[in-house]
Amino acid sequence: MSEIGLLLAFGCALISGVALLCKHRGAVNAPDVAMRSPLRSASALFRSRWWAIGFGLAFLAWCLHVAALSMAPLSLVQAVIAGGLAILAVPARRWFGIAVCRREVAGMVLCASGLAFLALTAGHARPGGGFTSSTMLAFEGGTLALGGLMMLASAHKRLDTRGWLLLAAAAGTLLGVSDVSLKALAETVPNSPLGVFSPWTAVAILGGIGAFLALARGLQLGEAVGVIVVFSAAATLAAIAGGILVFGDPLGSDPLEVVTRSSAFLAVIAAAALLPVVPGQIPVPRPA
Repeated sequence: MSEIGLLLAFGCALISGVALLCKHRGAVNAPDVAMRSPLRSASALFRSRWWAIGFGLAFLAWCLHVAALSMAPLSLVQAVIAGGLAILAVPARRWFGIAVCRREVAGMVLCASGLAFLALTAGHARPGGGFTSSTMLAFEGGTLALGGLMMLASAHKRLDTRGWLLLAAAAGTLLGVSDVSLKALAETVPNSPLGVFSPWTAVAILGGIGAFLALARGLQLGEAVGVIVVFSAAATLAAIAGGILVFGDPLGSDPLEVVTRSSAFLAVIAAAALLPVVPGQIPVPRPA
């Protein structure tokens, strides 16, 4: 079952990258996303043909993601999906005409390498599996609050040039919250169908809506590759942290493995530092 889950996760990775590039093209042609008017903003986004195509592809990738979560450990699934960053430059250049600089390529390679190492060293969940409601509530509540704070901070004038960075990180964090909830539902609903009405369903929906709005606005403010890398890394780190803290996925079997896996986490975070802080702008001709 784990092998099938990994294949589904790899398919999700391939489709997700193209979906995000389609969404970027659609978002830049849509009116500015207003967090205070989510329904109007969502309606405007879906009137953009490229955003609708990207959303359809993203839904297909999400279906593969959910299926993979039911067959393999959460941390391993997220690591494989995020490893798709290594090939993001290919469709960005060839199909979407997006220029990818060396710093961005280095950031993608560093991020993908760290996540690939996490995938190769991922262990199995503790015997018996499962999770406790108190641990789940603490993790989900704290991570939701962190995502909300980053969204609020992105609108501050002093952080204007870094607004896209905070929005991309917030979108990934909130998507990680949603993924942890989906993993919990995947474990409980098959044995108890009424479990779909649990609080984790509401948390998954809330996290998904927040991620939707934050990602759309981030794509409008920042460059495609930078936003996608930060978004994917944040989503992966949040989900892996949930796998470790909530579901008992081991961080390592010995001190050396713990140190090396922690270094891989830091490498993924450091990849964001290689991305340009201020998005490129169209040069304005100087007067004669």
